[in-house]
Amino acid sequence: MPARDTQQTVEEPAVPDTIEGRVAWIFGDDFDIDLVIGVENIKYYDLDKLRPALMKAYDEGFVESVREGDVLVGGHNFGYGHPHYPPLVAMRSVGIKAIVAESFSPGFWRGETYNGMPLIACPGITAAVKRWDQIRVHWAVGKVETPAGILEAARPSERVARILRAGGSYNLLLRERGRRRA
Repeated sequence: MPARDTQQTVEEPAVPDTIEGRVAWIFGDDFDIDLVIGVENIKYYDLDKLRPALMKAYDEGFVESVREGDVLVGGHNFGYGHPHYPPLVAMRSVGIKAIVAESFSPGFWRGETYNGMPLIACPGITAAVKRWDQIRVHWAVGKVETPAGILEAARPSERVARILRAGGSYNLLLRERGRRRA
């Protein structure tokens, strides 16, 4: 009988506990995320349609200037409006890895968190950074390192942390069901 392999495979988390990147954009209070692609595009998921529209109303060169790992910063009630998913689909496609804001609209927070995007509520973030500043987001422990210092942020619940590490609630449910069947 062959020897049984007792080593477990440890999967890399979809979202690492620390995200290092630049501040790609700073949005103000009550920002409706649909505006980053234009409301005329909120029903599309085709990246060939979304990427050319991304941030055109704010910065024509945004798509070309963003790098993998960059983050967005927002004011209070970020994501206000209807929680449509295409704007963040487009942001993910250019490398945006997290959003740090003063606070989030509840519907937006729920939808995007369950899609696997780290949304970190961090009082004082808009005053602590400028565009293109390098920051470190330690979302799992609730800390954000900025050029102005370390800010305290909201820590996710254990369930939310598991969702983010899995890359979204769907992926987590698949993993959990797979474990139960084993």
